[in-house]
Formats: sequence, structure tokens, C-alpha cells
Amino acid sequence: MKVNIFKTAEEIGVAVARIFVDEVKNNPNCVLGLATGASPIPTYDNIKKLHKEENVSFKGVKTYNLDEYCDLPKSDKNSYYTFMHEQLFNGLDILEENVHFLDGNAVDSEAECKRYDNEINEAGGIDIQLLGIGNNAHIGFNEPAESFTDGSFKVKLTDSTIEANKIYFDENPMPHYALTMGVKQIMAAKKIILIATGPKKAEAIKNMVKGEVTPLVPASVLQEHDDVLIFLDEAAASLL
Repeated sequence: MKVNIFKTAEEIGVAVARIFVDEVKNNPNCVLGLATGASPIPTYDNIKKLHKEENVSFKGVKTYNLDEYCDLPKSDKNSYYTFMHEQLFNGLDILEENVHFLDGNAVDSEAECKRYDNEINEAGGIDIQLLGIGNNAHIGFNEPAESFTDGSFKVKLTDSTIEANKIYFDENPMPHYALTMGVKQIMAAKKIILIATGPKKAEAIKNMVKGEVTPLVPASVLQEHDDVLIFLDEAAASLL
């Protein structure tokens, strides 16, 4: 686990975008695992910028998003499908058929999760997985629990996660369930990049980097991965 500390979120976005775009240059058919939330937005902005400036094609790239809310229309402004298209995909030449999400509205969520994991495995696994981290150290929607999860699954969101995210919801109520990649699936990625910014993430970062590996701190499992890069601003790194 290598920790990189920058002054601003924009500087992080520049550095992480460079890694992703270089991966696409070196492996035009790479498989990318992507995340939503505020933390990756500067990265996505800079990926779009480099795509145009350096004429890097994403037509052969496949993407798999970490998670999606349940019981929320795909077209809703707060769905992760909409978020990813607005923040990244609409600014690239990526093919829509190469963009993959869990279907939070699937009738059989267990079958949907198995389908998703199988698709990732059939694509050869994820080359780079991008992560954020919750205030309670969740990754994806893997909340603090008694044991680490395996493949994708349906999760009931904790009160703290609902409280942190409900500010974005006005028309449709905040969903209380989501489908998410499990910890084992995340850890199967060849490289993992985690971004955290702001003082609210400092405690989670401290516990992830310096604490024991425990499912009560889901992100702590990253200590056991061979290739993890952590990108922090000074506020998020303040307790290290």
C-alpha cells in the first residue's frame, strides 16, 4: 500500500487520470473498475481532457461499476448509471455496449449479482479498480460487518451511509438497498487506486492504513493486496 499526499483534489485528479489514460494507451482493451461519488470527479474530468488532447481512444475499453442503488429508475439523476454518463462516458468515445452496471431493479438480485461477477471474470478480470471510501471505511457498499464479503450481493445501507447520501435526493426518496461488488471481487483486481479527500475521511483513512485488518473497517483489507495506491489530500491524511 503506497500513500500519496497532495495539496488539492485537482492535483489528485491529474495524477490518477494519468495512470488510467496510460493504461488505456498500453492496453487498448483493458478492463476498468469505476466508482461514483465526489472523490473521482476530478479524475474523470482529467481523463476526458487527456482523451481529447492526446487522442486516446476508449473504444476497446470495458468498464464495470462498483455498485448501483436498488429501486431507483435507471434514468434518475441520482442513479449511478446517469452519474457515470454525465461525469465520464459522454465525454469519451467508449462504446455503450462496453459499459456495465449492476441492475438494481432486477427481479432476482441474486441471479443478477452472479451474472455480473461472471461477466467480469469472462472479461479477464479488472486491470485497475478505482475506489472511494465512506466515512465508516466502506468500499463499494461493503459496510462494516462481521466478515468480509465475496462476490456481488444486495446490501442494506447503514444509517450513516443513508445520512451522508440523502442530501442528493429530493424527488425520489433515498434508496435503502443497493447491489455492490463484494470485497473478494474488488480484491481480485490487478491494481487498486483509492481516492479520499476532506477531513471527514481522515478517521477512516487512519483506520484503513494503520489499523488491524478487520471487516469492521472494510477498507483495511486493502493492506493485503499487492498493488494498492492511495491518493489523499492533506485533510484526509491529517491523522496518519
